[in-house]
Amino acid sequence: MPYLDNNATTQPTEAVCAAMDAASRQRWANPSSIHRSGQAVRNAIEVARADVAALLSVKAKTITFTASGTESIHLAIRGTLARQAKPVLVTTAIEHSAIRELGDQMARFEEAEIRLIPLLPGGVIDLAALPALLDGAHLASVQWVNNETGVIQPIEAVYEACQAAGVPFHTDATQLVGRAPMPGSPPADLLSCSAHKFHGPKGVGVLYARPGIGLRPLLPGSQELGRRAGTENTAGILGAAAAAKEAIAWLEDPSAIETLTARRDRLEVGVLAACPGAVVNGPPVLLPPRLAGEVAESARPEGVPPAAPRLWTTTNIAFPYLEAEALLILLAQRGVEASAGAACSSGSLDPSPVLLAMSVPPHLAHGSIRFSLSRLTTDDEIDEALAIIPEVVERLAGTTR
Repeated sequence: MPYLDNNATTQPTEAVCAAMDAASRQRWANPSSIHRSGQAVRNAIEVARADVAALLSVKAKTITFTASGTESIHLAIRGTLARQAKPVLVTTAIEHSAIRELGDQMARFEEAEIRLIPLLPGGVIDLAALPALLDGAHLASVQWVNNETGVIQPIEAVYEACQAAGVPFHTDATQLVGRAPMPGSPPADLLSCSAHKFHGPKGVGVLYARPGIGLRPLLPGSQELGRRAGTENTAGILGAAAAAKEAIAWLEDPSAIETLTARRDRLEVGVLAACPGAVVNGPPVLLPPRLAGEVAESARPEGVPPAAPRLWTTTNIAFPYLEAEALLILLAQRGVEASAGAACSSGSLDPSPVLLAMSVPPHLAHGSIRFSLSRLTTDDEIDEALAIIPEVVERLAGTTR
C-alpha cells in the first residue's frame, strides 16, 4: 500500500518505539522530583535535549520541548510579540495554518498588525519587497519548506534582511528538520519543528531560541528552563531523541537525498506524462529530454525557472476540473494514501488557501493532490502509485465529461 502522506505524519521507526516503550516502563518518575528515580529521568531528558539539539546544530540549552509544533510556533510568535504594545508581524499567506490562522486571529482581535510578503510565480517570496515591510516590525516569520508544495524559501536571505533591520526572525522548519542538512547553525533567531515529521512520536514539539531572545512563556512555570510549564512527556522526548539520532545518521549519507529526490521526480514525471493536463503547483523538477516537450511547458508556471527549489519530499499535482475529495476517496480504495492540504467542510473540499494565495486558478486548486514521501518510501510504492493514479484520474474524468 503506497503511503504518500508523509508531510502529514511519518511512521515511527522501531528504534523510536523501543525508546518510548523503555521510557514508559523504566523512566516513569517525575523529572522534577529530587529523589534518585526522578533525577534519573531528568538526566535522560537532558541527554535527549542534547541529541535533538545536535540535529539542529545548536546547543542543548537553546531547545525547549513543547506538546506540538503548533505550540512551539505560538510560543515563538506570541512569546516575542507579547513584549510590544502595538506588535507588527511580517509573514506570508502560504504559511501552515498554525501560523496563518494565528495571524488571522491576532489581526481580527487587533492584537497585532499583520503584513504579508508578496509572492513570485511558483510560491517563492519576493525578497525585494521585504525591507519595506520590516520597517517598524517586531517579528518576521516565514516557513522554510512549504507543507503543501515543498517549495523552499530563501531563508538565509530573509534572515540577513531581518538582521539588517534589527527584527527577530522565526522560521517554521517542520517540513525541513530531519529531511535535509542544517546549514551550520540555523539562519533564524527562533525555529519550530515537530518530531513526528522525521519518524518520531506525535505530541513532541521543539523550539530553538537563540540566546538573548526574550520570550514570555505561554504557560508560566519552572519546567523547561522556565519557558514552558507542565510535567515533561518523557517517553515522547526520548522517542524524539531516538528519531533525531537516526536522522543525523541518515543525513550523513550523501546519496540518501539524491535517491529520494529521484523517486519523487519519477513519481511526478510519470503522473504528468500519464495524465494529460495535469500540472505541478510550484516549481517543477528538471525533466528528462524525452519528456521536455511533452510536459515541461504545461507544468511550469510562467516566469519560474525549471530548477527552482522544492524539497524531495513533495509533489503537489493539479488535475484540472476534478475534485480532490473524490480523487482521494478513489485512491484510498485502491490503496494509495495521499492528501489535499485543505480540510473537508460540509461534505465538500474547499480549495487550499495556500494554492489560492499562489494564484493557482480555482479549477486547478479544487483538483490538487499532495503526494509526499519519507525516507522509508520505496521504489515499489512509487511503481504501484504510478500504476494506480492514472487509472483513478481517467475513471473520475470519465464521469465528469
